Formats: sequence, C-alpha cells, structure tokens
Amino acid sequence: MPRINLLPWRTELRQRRKKEFLVALVGTVIVGMGVVYLSKLAVQGQTSAQRGRNDILKSEIAQLDKQIEEINALDSQRERLLARMRVIDQLQRSRPEVVHLFDEIVNAIPEGVNLTEVVQTGNRIEVRGQAQSSTRVSALMRNIDGSEFLKNPGLDVVETKTEGVDRSSQFRVFAEQVALAGSEGEAGGVAQ
Repeated sequence: MPRINLLPWRTELRQRRKKEFLVALVGTVIVGMGVVYLSKLAVQGQTSAQRGRNDILKSEIAQLDKQIEEINALDSQRERLLARMRVIDQLQRSRPEVVHLFDEIVNAIPEGVNLTEVVQTGNRIEVRGQAQSSTRVSALMRNIDGSEFLKNPGLDVVETKTEGVDRSSQFRVFAEQVALAGSEGEAGGVAQ
C-alpha cells in the first residue's frame, strides 16, 4: 500500500483555521471596540444634551426667582400703600372727631376753670389746668361724665396753692374719647 503523508495537509488546514480564527478574533475585537466606542459616544451625547437641558432649566429657574422677588417686592409695596391708605382713612374719619372733642371740652369747662394743656394719646385725653377751687374740678369731671363724646373721667392730681389771698387748684384729669358712630358710614362713602 502506498503511503500518503497527510501531515502537511493537516498542518496547512490547522494554520488556515488558526488564521481564520485570528482574523475572526481580531474582527470581533475591532467590532467590539467599535460598539464600545459608539456606545461611549451615544452616552456622551445624551449626557451633554441633558446638561444643556439642565442649563436651560437653571436659567429659567433663575428668571423665575427674579420674578418671585419682584412679586414679593410688589406685595410689600402694596402692603405699605394699604397701610398708608388705612392711616389716611383713619385721619379722614377722625377729622370731625377733633372738632367734636374741642367742642365738648369747651362745653364741659365750668366757670372758674382755666386749661393749660390738653394732650391726646390714642383715645385717652389728659387735661391740665387751674381752677378756683376743687369743687370746680369736680364740676368739670361731672360735665365730662355727662358728655356724649367723653367718658370715664379720672382725677390724677389736685394741688391747692395759696398765693396771698388767692387760692387755686392745679389739676390733671383723664378721660376717654368716644368714637363717632357716623364716622364709619362716612368713611365707607369716601373709600368707594
């Protein structure tokens, strides 16, 4: 039988398969690297796009914050204006009250009493003066108690001073002013 040497053929086949394997391996590595690189590019693109959207959102948020600050400033300015309007309205309503107050004080002063000072703090009225006697101060307090615009009279001090033949009483009387009932209706008509 003749002898055929198949070894070189097998060796060539092995080398060819080895080359094909290496080519396939290199191709797979290259394709794998390409897929990884393309994935990296896609992720970087999505990341940069998201950063761009985040930057847009940050700028919009900053603009909205400025608008909120402006709104808050306008609200505080509105509150200040409303407070001023309330003060003006209160002054407008209290204007006739001052006239009535002075009118009542003039009507409440009996003969022989001289006023030196009238001080108003809120609704509290402090009247200082000099009277010929302490009974005149009592008459002043009774007149204040009977008044429709003054109430709750109180006596703080009565000092009797004698200068030669003349005697006088220095006094300090407190009372509360009653708000006018009609001033609320007038204020409503003015504000509208």
